[in-house]
Amino acid sequence: MKILLIGEYSNVHWTLAEGLRAAGHKVCVLSNGDFWKNYKRDISLIREEGRSFAGIKYMLKAISLLPQMRGYDIVQLINPMFLELKAKHIVPFYKYLRRNNSKIFLGAMGMDALWVKAGADKKTFRYSDFNIGDRAIDNESTRELINDWSGGTDKEHLNYFIADDCDGIIAGMYEYHTAYKERYGNKLTYIPMPMNLDNTTPPVKRKEEKIKFFIGIQKSRSQYKGTDIMMRALLRIKENYPDRCEILKAENVPFEEYSRMIEDCDVLLDQLYGYSPGMNALLALAKGKIVVGGAEEEYYELLNEKQLRPMVNVTPDEEDVYKKLEQLILTPKSISHMQEDSYTLVKKHHDYRRVAKMYLDFWNSKK
Repeated sequence: MKILLIGEYSNVHWTLAEGLRAAGHKVCVLSNGDFWKNYKRDISLIREEGRSFAGIKYMLKAISLLPQMRGYDIVQLINPMFLELKAKHIVPFYKYLRRNNSKIFLGAMGMDALWVKAGADKKTFRYSDFNIGDRAIDNESTRELINDWSGGTDKEHLNYFIADDCDGIIAGMYEYHTAYKERYGNKLTYIPMPMNLDNTTPPVKRKEEKIKFFIGIQKSRSQYKGTDIMMRALLRIKENYPDRCEILKAENVPFEEYSRMIEDCDVLLDQLYGYSPGMNALLALAKGKIVVGGAEEEYYELLNEKQLRPMVNVTPDEEDVYKKLEQLILTPKSISHMQEDSYTLVKKHHDYRRVAKMYLDFWNSKK
């Protein structure tokens, strides 16, 4: 098949493309590389902010690429906002894609109207980026997301328009599957995020006692990701156990550098408000690292995984994070076994070839 993947979140589409190509399909990835992360792509479409007429130049570049966006068996969009344009300007591009390709699918992979609605209603999730129980989390990030994606905004209309019109919707995490399930259950599926394990090997048993903790920080999204709470707990650990741990920190670094930094750590802290691991967490797991973050039972149930539990699940509470980190400090001999299970989990459920087949099966099931 001839497949076009538009947009990028954390290397999902490029990794999926590798799996599809391994199965003999012709794949094109068109994206901006997910901004500073600079993931690989076949066609680069970047909006150069800070320059005169940046929006107009981007629009003209996107229009010039339209002939390369037609004639595909499958088109998949990473998100309703699959181009760096205002939502109302994306509509004509979507309609062009719909007219000039066989099937079109929407990815539920990140922030969008249904995810915001589910998070902000204080009922769908026990906790989320927007609530802890019945208490709303009110900060600049949550207010911006609610204002962008709800209340009749253009982004909200675009999301529902595409979700109603497309041939199917693929959710990459438990959270997004849950957000879409009630309204779009008849055209929705969950497929695990893909991870390329070709250049990874099972972890070797660690020898040193000092534990290296790694945390990646997106300066503009620290509150939204819960990194601020995790960082406070981590600093307390360092203060109380200065000779038994080390902190590695990355701020807005490109993917290749981020991946190299993970190699040097034992434990990654990621996604405080999540129920399931995202691509950064899966990358660490594939490298045989321990992940402290979202790993609720709902994630394992979606995978139908009965035994493996390599991740350290934490709730959005600084004291809970601190206690879970302290447990790792106090039981360092348990780390090697957990790291082996980390690699095994990803190999079993997230291998990019296996995931690519699941995508193909779903795409082909839609007539």
